[in-house]
Amino acid sequence: MSSANKGVGKVEVTLKWDPSPAGVPDHDLDIIAAVYRADDPHGAPVYLVHFGSRSPDGTITLQRESSTGQGFGFDEAMTLELNRLAPEYARVVVGVAIQQGGGRTTFSDITNALVLIKEGYKELDSYDFAGLGDATAVTVVEFLRDDTGGWGWRRAIRGFDADPQSFTELMGAERS
Repeated sequence: MSSANKGVGKVEVTLKWDPSPAGVPDHDLDIIAAVYRADDPHGAPVYLVHFGSRSPDGTITLQRESSTGQGFGFDEAMTLELNRLAPEYARVVVGVAIQQGGGRTTFSDITNALVLIKEGYKELDSYDFAGLGDATAVTVVEFLRDDTGGWGWRRAIRGFDADPQSFTELMGAERS
């Protein structure tokens, strides 16, 4: 984990974007977190947290969820209490997927999208999706447990052309 930043405990991932122009179906972006076991960090996720759900142990919660991007500031917010996750979990990948209900929508169709990762008041990272073009989903950050049990993080920008369900099956795969 030499390229990862060390020492995070409770992290918030927030997401904002501009609403669709008049006459265009709403853009609905969703934050998704996938949790992986230490003995299979790139296999199938043990569980997912996304709209309408939370982790079974309450360590990952989605407090705010928007289906339009309307409002002031950040429209979606997910809290990850990594320091409370059970020891059998060693990797958490967080991504953003675009719901495809109104026809195919890509990140190039959405204006002023921004994801922000912070711990308390300290900004760890942010990304504006500008370089994703035709992607419909993207991983943004991964959190990794080290040998001492502490958590580090690293930027994990990787675009996918996948609907939200397919994305959840792909987001934790090893990079080739």
